[in-house]
Amino acid sequence: MAAILASMLTPSEALARILARISAPLRTERVSLGAAHGRCLAARALSDVDLPPFEKSMMDGFALRSASLAAGGGRLRMMGEARAGLPFSGAVPGGSCVEIFTGAELPTGCDAVEMIEHVRREGEFVVFALPVKPGQNVAHLGEILRASQVAYEPRRRLSAADLSVLASVGVDPVTVFARPRVSILTTGDELVGAREKPGRGQIREGNTFFLRAACEALGCEVVRSGIVPDEPARLELAFGQALEDSDVLVTTGGVSVGKYDLVGATLERLGVEPVLHKVAVKPGKPIWFGLSGAKPVFGLPGNPVSTLLGFEVFVRAALVRLSGDDPALERERILRGRWTGRPEKGSDRQNNLPARVRQAADGVSELEPIPFRGSADIVAAARADALAIVPAGGEIQSGQLIEYRPL
Repeated sequence: MAAILASMLTPSEALARILARISAPLRTERVSLGAAHGRCLAARALSDVDLPPFEKSMMDGFALRSASLAAGGGRLRMMGEARAGLPFSGAVPGGSCVEIFTGAELPTGCDAVEMIEHVRREGEFVVFALPVKPGQNVAHLGEILRASQVAYEPRRRLSAADLSVLASVGVDPVTVFARPRVSILTTGDELVGAREKPGRGQIREGNTFFLRAACEALGCEVVRSGIVPDEPARLELAFGQALEDSDVLVTTGGVSVGKYDLVGATLERLGVEPVLHKVAVKPGKPIWFGLSGAKPVFGLPGNPVSTLLGFEVFVRAALVRLSGDDPALERERILRGRWTGRPEKGSDRQNNLPARVRQAADGVSELEPIPFRGSADIVAAARADALAIVPAGGEIQSGQLIEYRPL
């Protein structure tokens, strides 16, 4: 057994092999700015204006020529007002000022704004108690972006704030990478739907619900999902249809070496090239990965925690790349925290234990283990914030800084 495990890929090696076979995003499309949140930019976003588009007041107060005031301040005649969208007409000579409001264009001849809190009104005059520096409380023309300057490079996943930026620079519609189309099929004669009462030897199926939600959270479109019995003809039909409709196929169950573990052989009959089978990880050793042309195909183990781990370590990274996201985000998402449980000795495989993450008084994240009964215990995994990593052939001690995968 040890010799077989020694020949397996580590999780990092398997992930590297998977990503090496995942091509760039397949398609781009143009969508309205209002529909672009969470999508990955597929073309440079260039500003069509200077930002700000004019010399702009950052405060409510008075616009003036700073040279009009002496070192100790002074007294200037007020000529009018400027507000956002309604600039002051004409130039402001020395010895004068204009009342101005936040966001308004600075009048011609002015180079500074003094806050309203630092002056007092005396009829048609304004008394300045302090000197004012050139550029004070002014946002200068183009200081944020210049016309034709790049606001964002491709492969940026657009946040809510990014939409505001793109609106400001006139990028609407937006060229984005198309959402990866994913099919999710879980296999097993023992599986019934969530609304059905399980009979003898049956269990309710939950993997498709987890995988659908996880894929959609990454911006993917789930085009097929459901249960397929362990019958070669029905598996072949369902997998074939999914491969036609999808960019990615994810299956669960049927990837070990038992008599009714039919997924790998069925996929190979459909022309899927096998790339790897089995990874030195616990839970989830019998993961299967292959390619149908350029389409990734993942066969995850059926036990729900194995499915969760397989998605988090391998499928997530592939979907990130296919979505067009920054390649730096495709690596394993590993953090470090302080283990607070009893000592845990590793085996020939990397082990992953459900844990809660807490912030300690010294600012270090602490990992509190959750009682865990193995790869079928999805309740423990659902209560966890993280999977604490016990390295293959190693061990972890209470108080030790260890690696963990956030969930």
